[in-house]
Amino acid sequence: MTASRTTSERLRVGIIGGGAIAQVAHLPVLKKLKTVEVQAICDTDLPKARALADRFGVKDALDDIEDLLRNEELDAVVISSPNHLHEAHVLAALSADLHVLVEKPLTVTSASVQRILKAAEKRDRIVMVGMNHRYRPDVQIVRSFVQSGELGRIESVRGSWHIFRPSRNQLGWRQRRDLAGGGAMLDLGLSVLDLGLWLGGTPAPVRVSACLDSVGRERAVEQSGSAFVVCENGMSLFVDVTWHHLGEGERFGVGLRGSKGTAAINPLTVWKEMNGMPMDVSPTASGSRENAFTASFRAEWAHFEAAIAGEAKLAPLQDHLVLHRILDAIYKSAEEGRDVVL
Repeated sequence: MTASRTTSERLRVGIIGGGAIAQVAHLPVLKKLKTVEVQAICDTDLPKARALADRFGVKDALDDIEDLLRNEELDAVVISSPNHLHEAHVLAALSADLHVLVEKPLTVTSASVQRILKAAEKRDRIVMVGMNHRYRPDVQIVRSFVQSGELGRIESVRGSWHIFRPSRNQLGWRQRRDLAGGGAMLDLGLSVLDLGLWLGGTPAPVRVSACLDSVGRERAVEQSGSAFVVCENGMSLFVDVTWHHLGEGERFGVGLRGSKGTAAINPLTVWKEMNGMPMDVSPTASGSRENAFTASFRAEWAHFEAAIAGEAKLAPLQDHLVLHRILDAIYKSAEEGRDVVL
């Protein structure tokens, strides 16, 4: 279905799922990219799909994924449907020989991740998970300090993401474990875990201890939780998340402690030991008016396009198998009240 493209051709994309992330991130960014053309939006709520198509100048609005996948002009799809549909939608897109950018989480179980891994390898298509926080400008700067060795050996990472999500917005699939796969720890904690491991050099996790609220309720998912992960190289990772943050605005941040320095994002700070004293070596602002959220999605799309063109490599999908095994251990630890060895 997808013939080889030249670098001068626009990437032709279909959107599956017209929820919040499509509305506030992908569609606004794609509308400004001259290298991408969104040809269709598919959502089970057809009036919503039509409204989004009109708003962002998209030709087609559909309510059936099969209709979208029959479009032989498409090169790729963006999957931003509810979590429990990700596997089926990714596999359907791969069967149509399309490249895939799927919103996090890749899927809801480790077994499901393995099935997607096999299908992506068989079809020889690009499957990229939208871990947009890796592409934040401040994260990229911290990553460069780590990779250059300036912070020494990373000994610990701490991360938190606290938001306030009103209870009226908590109805529906996100409150059902069978549909969402988890609550705040999956929704927010997955990104923080990923950043911590990635910035720390991707050490293998070996032990997990966690505490979540509302564990044991059959339908409800956790609203808040904390987890502590110990890696084989001695690095530790602490994550704290909540959907019920009572404070001024959203709070998101990650900090690293290394043998030679420390670094953190939001705000960006870097400290090193120089001449026996701690010294602030934080880079000055670049002056860009683009916020970190928008910049991260724009850079994510640039990487996706480059990977399809064969000009860049993606992070291995196996990273997500590791993440889901950690999440499985987190839920088990919280339920059983003990450390879980991976």
